[in-house]
Amino acid sequence: MAPLLFIGGPDWASGPFYRSAWNLGHIGLFALLTLAFKPWQWLAGWRLWLATTAAVLLLGILIEWLQSGTDRQADGHDILRNLLGVWLVLAWRPVVSRRTRADVRSWFLPTVTALLLLFELGTIGAVAARQWHVHHQLPLLYDFRKNDPAPFWTGNPVPSDQHSSNHPQSLKIELGTGTYSGMSLNNLPADWQSYEQLIITLFNPGREQLALTIRINDVAHDRGDNAYSDRFNRRLVLDPGPNTFAINLDDVRNAPASRLMDMAKVRRLGLFAVRLPAPRTVYLSDLRLK
Repeated sequence: MAPLLFIGGPDWASGPFYRSAWNLGHIGLFALLTLAFKPWQWLAGWRLWLATTAAVLLLGILIEWLQSGTDRQADGHDILRNLLGVWLVLAWRPVVSRRTRADVRSWFLPTVTALLLLFELGTIGAVAARQWHVHHQLPLLYDFRKNDPAPFWTGNPVPSDQHSSNHPQSLKIELGTGTYSGMSLNNLPADWQSYEQLIITLFNPGREQLALTIRINDVAHDRGDNAYSDRFNRRLVLDPGPNTFAINLDDVRNAPASRLMDMAKVRRLGLFAVRLPAPRTVYLSDLRLK
């Protein structure tokens, strides 16, 4: 199991639930390693806990540092999961192996570690519930009732009660003057096969036109070389005020130069501006399939 810390598992194209479920492996792996090495053969009491915690902490930091040099993403929370695997064994082994009935004090550490494990499982359960909602919210690609866009978008859009259309709120997007400025919907319903159009409504509060680019790609693009010609790209010119665009999904499907986009595995939708002369603001009011 140890090689799986460096190979296999989720990559940057994987969904949130797969990532969360995979992380449980850290707990199981380090619990098994603790059972295999049996550190209680040499140490006991607080020395056992201190020595194993320090060793696993240092090992975890080393593993995360090594992972940062691969296609795997380093995650500091994984270090805590490693420790939890060790702590579960250290806490529960004396209780399980004791032949006499354990007193109340001996249940303190097992109870604490069990609660920590339940917290990890609860976190995965929350991710599972969120992903179930995401994949059943079609034709909406994003639920504008959400007060926290972070689990869905990168680029720091902010919920706003201004310029919303058919939803309680819109998303306010602050565009800078960098080479690329915008946001990306990375957590969205993946299966677009039953739909014909993408409808997007944007509000331009400025007095001048604003040019944005929309890009859409599937999982195969993420796991390929991310070539410009392997995804859908279209320029959208926003007049002052509300702007609604209808994009034919056949155009999206046929956009890659050497293949058809997999409309059952759409992975990302991005909106961005290129080299703006001055900062601009735009509001996303609707994003749905039709």
